[in-house]
Amino acid sequence: MSVSIPKDSLPRHVAVIMDGNGRWARRRMLPRIVGHHEGVKRVREIVRSCGELGISYLTLYTFSTENWDRPKVEVSELMKMLERLLRGEIEELDKNNVRFEAIGRIEGLPEKVQEGVRTMRDRLSQNTGLVLVLALNYGGRQEIADMAKKAAQAVLKGEANADSINEETLGSFQYLPELPDPDLLIRTGAEKRISNFLLWQSAYTELYFTDVLWPDFTREELMKALQDYAGRERRFGRVKE
Repeated sequence: MSVSIPKDSLPRHVAVIMDGNGRWARRRMLPRIVGHHEGVKRVREIVRSCGELGISYLTLYTFSTENWDRPKVEVSELMKMLERLLRGEIEELDKNNVRFEAIGRIEGLPEKVQEGVRTMRDRLSQNTGLVLVLALNYGGRQEIADMAKKAAQAVLKGEANADSINEETLGSFQYLPELPDPDLLIRTGAEKRISNFLLWQSAYTELYFTDVLWPDFTREELMKALQDYAGRERRFGRVKE
């Protein structure tokens, strides 16, 4: 499908809940980890597509705080995959002028994964194209709790006054405060919820749900989501004139 969307109708920041890897594998009577490997292929395709389209930010819900409750074998394999992904994709991302960031409680990840995050961030820090953000060991409620904790610490240190804490000042304590709120949040895999992802940031985000499982979410499916977004009217609580 060839779809042309005007540049000014594209979202600046797209966030994605990449759901459905396990079900994709189960339907084919394959181990769940095979679905995760297929999902990595879609990450490459969607990152490349967003960069080519001129989208500025892409945030992928890669590993949530709740994902630790999965079987230990699966979690172990996911960590190994993540380590390989961070190490193996640097050249491709650098070639495509992608900058890299990560949000979440990164310190709770295995040391080799933390090292991969640091290496990729440093190596790609001078790039000026798409900013790829991986949400790792991330939870929206956990981020808000960490924001509140940082605000409280600032008050205790005398760096802020409790009466001055408002939406703007609290927002400055996000994991990545310079990241603009997502314009469009896509969830694959048929579920219709945001599952503790970017709760603070998604107050006025447009939501797009699709039955397509993540390993089948191609550039064509991305274009369907972007076309749907382009047809929406965003009023942010205001009344249309």
